[in-house]
Amino acid sequence: MDADEIRSAFLDHLAGRGHVVIPRASLVPHDDPTTLFTGSGMQPLVPYLLGADHPAGPRLVDSQTCLRAQDIEEVGDNRHTTFFEMLGSWSLGDYFKDEQLRQFWAFLTDTVGLDPARLHVSCFIGDEAHGIPKDEESAALWTELFTAAGLDAGQVDVGSEEHAAQVGTGGARIVFYGAKNWWCREGAAERMPVGEPGGPDTEVFYLFPHVEHDRAYGEHCHPNCDCGRFIELGNSVFMEYRRVEGGFEPLPRRNVDYGGGLERIAAAALDSSDVFRISLLWPIVERLQELSGRAYEDETLAMRVIADHLRGATFLAVDGVRPSNKAQGYVLRRLVRRAVRFALDLGIEDNFFPHVVPTVAAVYASAYPEVAAAADVVADVLAREEHAFRRNLRRGLDRLESHRGSVVTGADLFVLHDTYGFPVELSTEVADAEGIVVSDTWRAEFDEQMAAQRARSRGAVRGPA
Repeated sequence: MDADEIRSAFLDHLAGRGHVVIPRASLVPHDDPTTLFTGSGMQPLVPYLLGADHPAGPRLVDSQTCLRAQDIEEVGDNRHTTFFEMLGSWSLGDYFKDEQLRQFWAFLTDTVGLDPARLHVSCFIGDEAHGIPKDEESAALWTELFTAAGLDAGQVDVGSEEHAAQVGTGGARIVFYGAKNWWCREGAAERMPVGEPGGPDTEVFYLFPHVEHDRAYGEHCHPNCDCGRFIELGNSVFMEYRRVEGGFEPLPRRNVDYGGGLERIAAAALDSSDVFRISLLWPIVERLQELSGRAYEDETLAMRVIADHLRGATFLAVDGVRPSNKAQGYVLRRLVRRAVRFALDLGIEDNFFPHVVPTVAAVYASAYPEVAAAADVVADVLAREEHAFRRNLRRGLDRLESHRGSVVTGADLFVLHDTYGFPVELSTEVADAEGIVVSDTWRAEFDEQMAAQRARSRGAVRGPA
């Protein structure tokens, strides 16, 4: 199955179980000033997970486009992308663990056809300090499902990821972690304010046996290891507790929030640990190979970065974001300019965005026709940003290179930002890649220069006293 088929099958799978299909929300949240982007499938549904009634009912399903700007510098490995789709399903006070885990298992093994022998899961080990018990119920359900598939599950308590890397899992398929398998908006139980809901979650991972464990991540591999041997496919959150003074109490209405990475499930279906080979990304890579005359195998990092960033930039522009030096516009500008910088590594010297945006639109033509409808406008927006940066790209890189043998300061980085249009993160990334030393205090120095510039701008607007 390709990614389009998996997306459609997931929506059909859940619709056949009484879920109402809801449309994707914009990448720019309209009612959440705390975040720049929709970064998860559950984010647009937080009010309903907190107790409000959804107009479509208690069973919902969608495929939500997401963007995580904090992952920009992670892009380049086999599985991280800034833009991705999250397959999501929700039970708002309806079914709970039993039905959720059975339907998730059925989707992965029966519908998508993944090998059950390569599935591994994690569960919550419990939190004695806060009176939250170990999630034995989820583990028992997983054991039943593995056993029915003729597999010996086995369970092991590891607690932290660091401990798992030290001792391994002993071949167990069900691994109990601590904080990694607790969900709340604050990230940890001890940071939750009174009245805040949270709960244990259980994650499903797919093993790629041909990927060797990288001991840079620890002596032993385990499902949550970052070496790439395991890829997380999905996460079922069981929101069943509310923080109270001195601990937690059961919520009167328990919810299920499931999120699964479409790109990662599609990669597993291909039996490829490289998500860039799936049907949503590989056509973009192929177009880059045509434009550059280079092979993906020889230019893997650059092509992964460009394919991801151009896809994300296209969807941001479709959802109304325009390049600027503030908020969402700054992230879009950073994506575009980082893609242009890596295009230089491929020998692409001329504007190429207008040649790639139509490929992105074609990939998403059936699922999100709004991309094709806006393709010409988007291509123009991104091409103008590309052209503006290309004029100064070479000069800025030469300016950075001129500091080789000395230390680049925050003031130097400000010049690159202000004169040559280099986002400061791009400058520090290039410097690191080229072995150019950057001052340990660059951030404070850069911020000081930015503050001074803003003060000058305010003075210019007010005029003389």
